Amino acid sequence: MHELYLAESILNIVQEYATQQHFSKVNSISLSFGRLSCIESKSLQFAFEVQAKDTLAEKASLDFQILPAVIHCFSCEKDLEVETYSAICPKCGGEEVILTGGTEELRILEMDVD
Repeated sequence: MHELYLAESILNIVQEYATQQHFSKVNSISLSFGRLSCIESKSLQFAFEVQAKDTLAEKASLDFQILPAVIHCFSCEKDLEVETYSAICPKCGGEEVILTGGTEELRILEMDVD
C-alpha cells in the first residue's frame, strides 16, 4: 500500500512549507495525479487522515484532480481519452498507439492554510 508512503511524503512537504511560510494550520490540500498512476484516492485519503493526526494538517481535506488517460493513435491521428490502456485504438482499431497522458505522478497543486 504505497499510499501510506505518499501520505507521509505529503505531510513532510507540508511541514517544510509551514516552516518556510510560517503557517500553523492546513485546511485543505489540492492534489493531482494521472488515472493510470496506480494511486487509489480513497486509500490515500485514509492514509492521510491516519498519519495527519496530531499534526498541523489534522482534519485537512484532500481534493483530487484525476487526470485522464489519453492515447494518440498514429493510424487515425486522434488523441482519445480511455478508461484503461490497451494497444488498440478504440476509434479505428489501429494498433499503432502511444500513451500520452494518465501516468502523471502525484503533485501538490495548492494548499489552503491559516
